[in-house]
Amino acid sequence: MKDSVCNLIIDSCSELPRELCEAEGLTVLSFTYTEGNPELADTPQGLTGVDDMFQSISAHDFYENMRQGAMPMTSQPSQLVFEDAFRAALDTGRDTVYLAFSRGLSGCYEGACMAADRIAEERGAASPQDLGLYIVDLKLGSAPEGLLVAEAIRQRNNGLTASELAAWAEEARYYVHTLFMVDDLTALKRGGRIPASIALAGTKLDVKPLLTFDIEGRLSMVGVVRGRKKGLRRMAEFYEKGHNDDMYSAIAAVGAADADEDADRLCELIAKSTRTSLFLRTHVGPTIGCHVGPGMICLSFWGEDRRQQTSISDRIAGKVRGR
Repeated sequence: MKDSVCNLIIDSCSELPRELCEAEGLTVLSFTYTEGNPELADTPQGLTGVDDMFQSISAHDFYENMRQGAMPMTSQPSQLVFEDAFRAALDTGRDTVYLAFSRGLSGCYEGACMAADRIAEERGAASPQDLGLYIVDLKLGSAPEGLLVAEAIRQRNNGLTASELAAWAEEARYYVHTLFMVDDLTALKRGGRIPASIALAGTKLDVKPLLTFDIEGRLSMVGVVRGRKKGLRRMAEFYEKGHNDDMYSAIAAVGAADADEDADRLCELIAKSTRTSLFLRTHVGPTIGCHVGPGMICLSFWGEDRRQQTSISDRIAGKVRGR
């Protein structure tokens, strides 16, 4: 990493390896989780802690506890955490970019903006940008967030300034394609993503929902499959049809929530049907995992602009809203 590059702050929802973050000098802001099942709150089976990319608990143990009834709830970094991180970064004398977890799933982006505005006020600046502080809502999370951050690191190290990197990220987020397959529908039902009746029927029929991030960064169900094997084939087909094949884009990010064998199988299917041989493998962390449950598989890659794939009526609505 060059000494002259801007500071880069990310959050634990990117799920990148801790070693990579440390090697690249990234500041990682951690979400936290608290046990929501009162019967397990004070027991070893309860889940309460910091999303430290599975440094303090293994991915297997975390998801095994969820299988046994744990129901962790997540919290974003506090205002104090944001302010301390931004002050420390600016005090280095270098401009800073924070690439934030989707505001469609969390108040993290808004919290960061409030903290940045407070620092700008205390330092007599008209805006955080006047201090060299930029905050970007990536409208992504989990493996797709990690995929974008990994490329942002490369772009930063190749010379993009903080303002240029922020502008790059605001555009690049729409070129990241994602498909999730969820194994157990319980966590989605608890979070209100699907009706209880559908969750019950889906479990009995071995139906696996397929989800993605819409262009506003919200989870959206795009289909269902009967069984995990068919789901993995559908995901491989999704990659084959939609991925960009240039040198730096032909990479598949595959995340697993204690489902490594299925992740291995998905990588094999992709490698057989395409020229892709480079995979970014991640563990689906607690912040995402508590909402989707164990067994989730996530596939993400670079493709065409997703804004052009929305319906005509949605494009009109976007123009009316100024997007």
